[in-house]
Amino acid sequence: MELTDLQVYTVTINLGPRSYPVYIGENLLDEAGRLCRKASLNGHAALVTDTKVGALYSKQVLKALTNSGFKASVHLVNAGELSKSFEVVATLCEDFVRHGVDRQSFVVALGGGVVGDLAGFAAAVYNRGVPVIQIPTTIMAQVDSSIGGKTGINLSSGKNLVGAFHQPLAVIADTSTLRTLGRREWNEGFAEVIKYGVIREKRLLSELQNGAQSLPDLVRRCVEIKGSFVAGDERETTGSRALLNFGHTLGHAIEAVAGYGTFLHGEAVALGMIAAAHVSAKRSGLPEEDIKEIETAIKLFDLPTQLPSDLSRSKILERVFADKKFIDGKIRFVVTPKLGSALLADNVTIEDLESGLQAIEPLQT
Repeated sequence: MELTDLQVYTVTINLGPRSYPVYIGENLLDEAGRLCRKASLNGHAALVTDTKVGALYSKQVLKALTNSGFKASVHLVNAGELSKSFEVVATLCEDFVRHGVDRQSFVVALGGGVVGDLAGFAAAVYNRGVPVIQIPTTIMAQVDSSIGGKTGINLSSGKNLVGAFHQPLAVIADTSTLRTLGRREWNEGFAEVIKYGVIREKRLLSELQNGAQSLPDLVRRCVEIKGSFVAGDERETTGSRALLNFGHTLGHAIEAVAGYGTFLHGEAVALGMIAAAHVSAKRSGLPEEDIKEIETAIKLFDLPTQLPSDLSRSKILERVFADKKFIDGKIRFVVTPKLGSALLADNVTIEDLESGLQAIEPLQT
C-alpha cells in the first residue's frame, strides 16, 4: 500500500511551559540544525542513532547541525530491541563523557522507536537530565513513540519497565525517510494508526483501505490524536492516556515471551488488538462487525493475526502480571465498546485474557 506526500505541517503538543512543536513533512533532515536553534539550543549536539539508520542519515543530520554552528558528535548503537538495556545506556553515557557532552549539551535521537526510547532515557538521566530532540525515521516512531515524552529500556521480565517521562524540545518527522523502510517495518507502523482508529477516530480505518490520504497528513492526524491524550494526562495519572495502550497489554507480553526482535512492536500490538477486541466483545459489548473491521485493517498491512503454535500461552499470561498496567492486583485493561472510543475496564479476568488469546490461536487443519 502506497501513500502520497504533499506538504509540511506543524502540530503543537500543548503542555504549558513544556509545550513543543512537531514538524511533519518532506526533506526536513536538512533543517535539523535550524530547528534546533529555533528551540533555543546552543550547546554540543550528541547525535544518537543505530547502525542501520546511521548509515543512511547520520552524515546528513551531522552536516545540518554543524552548518548551524553546533559542535556535534555521533554515537552509534546496534539496531534492534536488544539495545534497550542498562548496559547500552551505560556505554552511551560513557561515550558522551568522552566526547565532552556536558550540562549545556543536548541529545538528538535519530531513528525508530528503539533509538527514541533509548536516547530519550539517556538524555533524561545523563547529568540529571539534558534536552532531547526527536527525529523519528519510522512510521511507528513518527505517529506514536516520539510524541509524549515516554522513554525507557527493557528488563528480562518485561518491556519498558525502567524509564522516565522526558519531553523533547521538538520532534522533526521527515516523511521522506520512510521511503527507505523495508516492507515489514513499513507495515508494522500502521498497527498504531489502526489503534488510533479504534480508540478515537473511526474513519481512519476505512480511509486506510482506500489509501487516498497523503503520508504527512496521516502522520499529522495521528500526532494530533496522540497529542490530545498527552496534553490531558501527561504522566498517566488520570487514566485517559492509558487508553493509548489498547492492544499493548497482551502485545507487550507476546513480544517479550517470543524474545525481543522476533516480533516487531507493531506486529505484537496487532495480535494484542485482535485479542483485546474479543475481550471487548465480552466486557463492553463490541459488535462482531467492529471486530471484523479491526481484523480487516490489520490484514491489509500483512500484520500477524495468529500466534505461533510454539509460543507458551501460560508464559504470556505470566508476563501480563509483570506489566506496568497490572495495578493493585487488578488488570488495567483497555477495551472498546464501539469503534472510535475506548475505556479502562476493571472487570477483566484471567479467563477473559485466555479467551482473547484463543481468538488468535492458529487455525486447526
